[in-house]
Amino acid sequence: MLSKLLADHAALYQALGFKFRTPGILLRNFVAFAEHRGEHVVTTATVREWALQAPSPEQRRNRLLAVRRFALSLHAEDPRHEVPSADLFGRGSRRRRTPYIYSAEEIQRLIDVAQRLGPDGSIRSLTYATMFGLIAATGMRVSEAIAIRLPDVTDDGLIITQTKFKKSRLLPLHPTTRHAVDRYLAARLKAASQSDALFISHQGTPLAYPTVITVFLQIIRSIGLRGAPGSRGPRIHDLRHTFAVRSLERCAHDSQAVARHITALSTYLGHAHVTDTYWYLQATPELMAHMSAAGETLHRGVTA
Repeated sequence: MLSKLLADHAALYQALGFKFRTPGILLRNFVAFAEHRGEHVVTTATVREWALQAPSPEQRRNRLLAVRRFALSLHAEDPRHEVPSADLFGRGSRRRRTPYIYSAEEIQRLIDVAQRLGPDGSIRSLTYATMFGLIAATGMRVSEAIAIRLPDVTDDGLIITQTKFKKSRLLPLHPTTRHAVDRYLAARLKAASQSDALFISHQGTPLAYPTVITVFLQIIRSIGLRGAPGSRGPRIHDLRHTFAVRSLERCAHDSQAVARHITALSTYLGHAHVTDTYWYLQATPELMAHMSAAGETLHRGVTA
């Protein structure tokens, strides 16, 4: 019963354009848990017991909210389905993980190590060096880089089609970045591959997301930026944060220029709302110095 309801629920979301990947995984897990207990409707008690199996408070809340959205939909058709309170585990504030802001030297070390990846004579080293460099230089998402096809490389830049919010955008490239992409493209066109993916493995197949993350973490550990597997440290997504912060540092520091820059940056990063861009910005000594100077200027104007 719940399995059929979940299938219909997932089909509706996917028809509306949502990938429904993570919620789908969580809800299939919950439905299996509930049906194993012989239950055919959602109950708060079962949701609570299932969610408490999560290894962290954050994952516990994610489980709760995923089932709550499902239950709200079911309850509209059948009031026997209980809708658990969003505060079932107390009021929780979203804790932001502090992003790691890479230095230019660290990014260069990352690329240098990627250029030495084996097998010798294969395209693998150039693939990862170019991909990591491109992500650092443009702030694009990893999934977007993986999804770039050969026809997406144009004279005007890269056409990003497989975006988080299903909106295509044109990504102009700095001349040095364009040179690196063209250098890779020359090697890519000579490689034996039946795929039209821009970035391919040494076997000629498109790159898989988990593989890219694994290679990145191996390199980050090799240059001393992260500890043993299981430990926390810099992520590949932090290259996106770094791009946002460094670009703001280089912009003119009057209020109108910053406002224009944030708007342009939001579009460049492919954000649905400009508020999402502010989420990416992390205070650095350079930004704090500019803020301090702006505060002093404002103070002088007020007291003059």
